[in-house]
Amino acid sequence: MTRGPDAPRRWWHLARPRDRGPAGPGAGGPPGAHEPAPPEEAAPSGVTVRSAPPGGAPPEGTGSWRAGLSLEQLRRTGAGGGGRPAEPPVRALRLVTLILAVGLAYYGAGRLGLLRQVVVEGAVVTPLWLPSGVALAALFAFGPRIAPGITLGMLAVTSTISPVSTFSVVMAVGNTLAPLLSWYLLRLAGFRPSLERLRDGLALVFLGALGGMTVSAAVGTGTLLATGEIPWTHVWPVWAAWWAGDALGVLVVVPVLVVLIRPRLPRDVLGWVELTGLFAVTAAFTLVAIYSPLDLLFLVFPLLVWAALRFELTGSAPAALIVSVLAVTAAARQEGPFAGRTMGEVMLNLQAFNVSVALTGLLLSSLVTERRHVRERIEDACRELAEVVDTLAPSASRPRTREAEGSREAGTRREEGGRGGGGRPGAGWGAG
Repeated sequence: MTRGPDAPRRWWHLARPRDRGPAGPGAGGPPGAHEPAPPEEAAPSGVTVRSAPPGGAPPEGTGSWRAGLSLEQLRRTGAGGGGRPAEPPVRALRLVTLILAVGLAYYGAGRLGLLRQVVVEGAVVTPLWLPSGVALAALFAFGPRIAPGITLGMLAVTSTISPVSTFSVVMAVGNTLAPLLSWYLLRLAGFRPSLERLRDGLALVFLGALGGMTVSAAVGTGTLLATGEIPWTHVWPVWAAWWAGDALGVLVVVPVLVVLIRPRLPRDVLGWVELTGLFAVTAAFTLVAIYSPLDLLFLVFPLLVWAALRFELTGSAPAALIVSVLAVTAAARQEGPFAGRTMGEVMLNLQAFNVSVALTGLLLSSLVTERRHVRERIEDACRELAEVVDTLAPSASRPRTREAEGSREAGTRREEGGRGGGGRPGAGWGAG
């Protein structure tokens, strides 16, 4: 495209050298006054790029038939104008604000997680530790610089249970290192927080949840062992319960936060009615399956499949959260299928059920989203190919179109002629 008279000057409009020869059309006038405009070359991005000056002369210090800014001049202008980066005090204030916000979010999620606690071999653990998912999502949103906010949030949560001590600080550090390890492993695997690929769902399950949360479980169990709250014989059950609770927090909370940040909502009223009804039916069926005298927990899985196929992550993530919260509530009270069992058996059944629910919703929705994107890319490629064919060979495509239209019109006339003879045999063979 060509530049209008009032368009801003661009550095890519390279200048041409001055005509310093004694003769020529530009000898009597100002340098470059009678020089013809150089041919324009269309860049792939659509902008107009002037040809480079002969001899590789830099744009500075040369004449031009059209004034332009060099890259160095643009840099100097940006350095002295309004595009300069923020001052260090401003950046420090923003960082402190982010750290405090993450700490507050971690504390709020921790208080919600402490509402349901169970005692496993003398240790108090939470079956669904929501802050682990909040911490991992914050690391992907703002980077590892907000890690102190995770530590502060964990210290604030533990201060509501017992006074702050060396062991609580160690536990806070362990709960900070676990999401940091998960974040690092996911970065190495090329993880995309949008969860639009099947490999992203698998990475979140095995690296982010099951892999990274082993650190927090090990540090927490080791702290309880060092303080004498549990004996050596109870280390493995406590570690397994701790690890499952942190991993489930990642599997449940991270997809929900992705949905809140990047929602893919229905576009019509019927879609909203179906989505709302889906959540209501999921909650009702889960309650019926839990408190029924029969073992009907498997009824929730068709609902998760429905949510993933119809609404992808927008439907499966909240549905998995509803099922997990209701199951944790029943397990903490030892009701329904969790009644009459030891706490170790309750935690084993609960975590196996919740992990199965999270895996079903997350992986199936990622697979459906990935296939939708593949289909959209194929459709776009076909559309672009058709446009290229029409551009390169318009004369070849138009006659075929006219011939096809003519054949269709002839067929229509023959059909009308066959029907228009009043049903007499050979009516279409007449005149002519």
